[in-house]
Amino acid sequence: MKLNFTKMHGAGNDFVVIDGVNQSVDLSPARIRAIADRHFGVGCDQLLLVEKAQHPAADFRYRIFNADGGEVEQCGNGARCFVRFVVDKGLTQKTAITVETQSGLIEPRLEPDGRVTVNMGAPRFAPADIPFEAAARQPTYELTVGDSKVIVSALSMGNPHAVQIVDDVYTAPVLQQGPLIEHHPRFPQRVNAGFMQVIDRGRIRLRVFERGAGETLSCGTGACAAAVAGITRGLLDNCVDVETRGGTLTIEWQGEGRPVMMTGPAETVFEGTLTLK
Repeated sequence: MKLNFTKMHGAGNDFVVIDGVNQSVDLSPARIRAIADRHFGVGCDQLLLVEKAQHPAADFRYRIFNADGGEVEQCGNGARCFVRFVVDKGLTQKTAITVETQSGLIEPRLEPDGRVTVNMGAPRFAPADIPFEAAARQPTYELTVGDSKVIVSALSMGNPHAVQIVDDVYTAPVLQQGPLIEHHPRFPQRVNAGFMQVIDRGRIRLRVFERGAGETLSCGTGACAAAVAGITRGLLDNCVDVETRGGTLTIEWQGEGRPVMMTGPAETVFEGTLTLK
């Protein structure tokens, strides 16, 4: 099977984007893993599939597959690349679209400066909505991680996140604690593990160990979750620049029940054709 694809990135979080509107696509977990392999395939953190909308209010359906082949609910950096892709490929004449995901509708908008703003929806904090095993909602939770106790904010941005505050993201035990938090038994669907350093009330640094992908250069929903966690804890103002290893994202959130707005880059790297077995 031959597939046309586009390699893209959003602040270093890289994707293989496939048009499932104009070509027939048959993707198995094994094929996704082969495409994502950085030595034997194209290489990516996630594969993004553009499909015709099933929801009557949506322009497109957006499906996200991690490098391990598993399908997930949401990807913020991918959402920005999604709107850049459908506009550049002439699949829509709109610069603001409504996109159907596993976790609901999102609204990415292409800005005049080339960046993309995405309405990521309102964060959810109830343990059952994350999902997270806890008797009741709390501002923070204590987790046993290996031989350590860590304090995390747990929330959903359409996918689960556990955010902890660290003194220095560069020396934080991301690669040691990240896999343990991802697979922590209190997160029945696994979790994205965020490590946040607060610089001042309008700026943080962030590293994220992503569920099913490992540490990535940037995580859009992770940036949203970190900003929300910091705002909720009274450490940050409502508009926050999130410095990731791949670039800076701007997150704005006006409080509980309100949507999180994320603005950042979306870049095309190259295009090609895959031959899959």
